[in-house]
Amino acid sequence: MDPDSFRETFSGLALGNVMAAAARDYKKEMLAKEKAQATTHDEVDLDELLDDPELEKLHAERVAALKKEVEKREVLKRQGHGEYREITEGEFLGEVTGSEKVICHFYHHEFYRCKIMDKHLKALAPLYLGTKFIKLDSEKAPFFVAKLAVKTLPCVILFKKGIAFDRLVGFEDLGRKDDFSTRSLENILKKKGLIDDKKGDGSDGEEDADDFKNRKIRSSAAQDSDSD
Repeated sequence: MDPDSFRETFSGLALGNVMAAAARDYKKEMLAKEKAQATTHDEVDLDELLDDPELEKLHAERVAALKKEVEKREVLKRQGHGEYREITEGEFLGEVTGSEKVICHFYHHEFYRCKIMDKHLKALAPLYLGTKFIKLDSEKAPFFVAKLAVKTLPCVILFKKGIAFDRLVGFEDLGRKDDFSTRSLENILKKKGLIDDKKGDGSDGEEDADDFKNRKIRSSAAQDSDSD
């Protein structure tokens, strides 16, 4: 190849490389501009949303509802809700009349079935803050045992607005067997209107967890019985 042809070919290759590089740079620049425009557009839309009076109103209403719910929960906790507590005979009237919904377990500390009921009620108490869960030693409450005609233990008496309207005697409503599940007791209390539906129950995972929990309950109750 003569020198002139070589120079022309080399110049052509060099120009082609320069054009390709320029094309790549141009494409990168255009992509960067598009991205910047999209970001700016999003920011403008967000600013418009933040200044939207309807959105501000919804936000204020949501905050007010959450605040009201927190205050309600605090009041209930001060009234003894959210835990399974033992009370004395002298406290009984104040406890059952001080809340709209109350579940009171009359028990005997040596009865195996009372211990089973204890375990299930203790598991449910923190889940249903709107209902008060309490227990009363029947040996230490002769007046109310007689007044409420408590003859078979465990006896779980259900109160609404201070009035005893229903009861669970022994395990009659629970299949008359010791290995009933917490879910079974939970469903009965829902049907009787003493606890509200807190969530959509029934998933397989929750059922498995419930079964595992109940195995622990039965095991623990058996150990307590053996140690007495």
